[in-house]
Amino acid sequence: MNFNDIVPYLDPADKEESLKEFFGREDIKSFLSEKWKEYTDTEVTLPKDTDEQPLSVQPEEIQTVTNPETPVDMPFIPSIPDDEETRARYQSLFSETRHEMFSRKLKGTHIQFQNGKVNQPYQMLLDVMDLGMPEVGRLEFIGLNEIGLNFNPETCLVEGIPTTSGDFKIKLQCYLQDWKEGDPVFEKPVTLIINPDPRALWNSIPTPEDIPYYKPDSDCKYVKIGRTKGFLGMGAENRKDMVAASQRGRSHAHEGKPRDDDFSIIHNDNTEWYTAIVADGAGSAEYSRKGSEIACRTVSEVCDTHLTKYSKEIDELIKDFDRDNSDSKRKKLGDALYNILGSAVFKAYKNIEQEAVGNDAQLKDYSTTLLVALSKKYKFGWFVATFWVGDGGIGIYNKETGYLKIMGEPDGGDFAGQTRFLTMGEVMQPTEIYKRLRFEIVEDFTALVLMTDGVTDPKFETDSNLQKPEKWDALWKDITSKVELTDDNEASAQQLLKWLDFWSPGNHDDRTIAIIY
Repeated sequence: MNFNDIVPYLDPADKEESLKEFFGREDIKSFLSEKWKEYTDTEVTLPKDTDEQPLSVQPEEIQTVTNPETPVDMPFIPSIPDDEETRARYQSLFSETRHEMFSRKLKGTHIQFQNGKVNQPYQMLLDVMDLGMPEVGRLEFIGLNEIGLNFNPETCLVEGIPTTSGDFKIKLQCYLQDWKEGDPVFEKPVTLIINPDPRALWNSIPTPEDIPYYKPDSDCKYVKIGRTKGFLGMGAENRKDMVAASQRGRSHAHEGKPRDDDFSIIHNDNTEWYTAIVADGAGSAEYSRKGSEIACRTVSEVCDTHLTKYSKEIDELIKDFDRDNSDSKRKKLGDALYNILGSAVFKAYKNIEQEAVGNDAQLKDYSTTLLVALSKKYKFGWFVATFWVGDGGIGIYNKETGYLKIMGEPDGGDFAGQTRFLTMGEVMQPTEIYKRLRFEIVEDFTALVLMTDGVTDPKFETDSNLQKPEKWDALWKDITSKVELTDDNEASAQQLLKWLDFWSPGNHDDRTIAIIY
């Protein structure tokens, strides 16, 4: 057999197939069989020790065995040259094999981004060691920047705030440890799902202005109360200011329906009485937006009128109660408040009734809750009186001392959705009105807060949670993180209105809040 017949079968481009063909030839099989037979037929005879001692063979005693001559002309095959060109060729073959191996490994590696959400911070760790690819020296991602994300190679974090929703094919690029210009860059598509911001799913359709009892979709107000005069300008003190805001809920905005909530805040500079009111028109009542507006306006006007007219008398009763808080003194002050605040509430009821008759509608079509707070500063502290019908909440809160006083009880069960309204006849019975009156004297407070259930439901979850100071701490921290409740800050009204747009899954009712702070 001639060696030149073997050379074509040594082509590295198709080793496996060539070798199969080579060893399948009849002449090759015959040749190999002949050589194997010659090898197995050859005998080697070694001498034995005559005294039966352990076998020992001396080199000169070994018989020389000569294989039979064969007709094969087997030329000498030289070793692989150790020159630069040959090394480069074999290194190239080695690199191709290594790259092919990593390419298969990358394809078989499961890489998955965690889902993100538009406008919410996103962060995910992608470390080559965790992925089982220690041979990778550098990772890059194509397509992250377009959706508001980036990859930090130092921390191995994909992070940012997604700006667009959808299913995105992000291109992962891998560079091996010893990568140099001209080497392959390995790529793998990875799916990243960014869910839409739930807020974006809600429409905001303006309320048609031609509907009966149209009111703006939002409202806010700030009342600045100047410093006390003091004696000859000395000893003047800052006084608490007032701010309120009301925002149409997403459920109403989505359908282009009007805001049903309302509020009123006033300060009488002569009597120094604060009056704060919030009302939540029932969503099921066709004209509840007007009912809440009438209730707030009427109670505010009547209380201000009566507190001005009977200012000295009510001041004396409050001072007398501070000196002696006996049951008899409490009864006298309670009766006076009934004549002022109770009569204002009843007047609101009658005004709503009159409006319903004039519009040929039923009283229940104007159903509304009503929460009222009257407050005044005295030398001995703050006097606060309240009336409360329906859900929502009124609280006197002192952040520094941890003092909390809930000024009434929500109507309904432990969870939201069950309430009573000002327009219910049984609520307007004298004993029922009197029962809903509360008053308290406190040394000071951080805030006197009135809220409709659009605020209390997401912030307190249950009516019983209104009694928990930690819930009020969280509420106050949340509000003051967005609203600058400092003296003489007129911007606080718009800030508070913006705060009311907070997101809370499942809570999309109108929101109204009034604060004396």
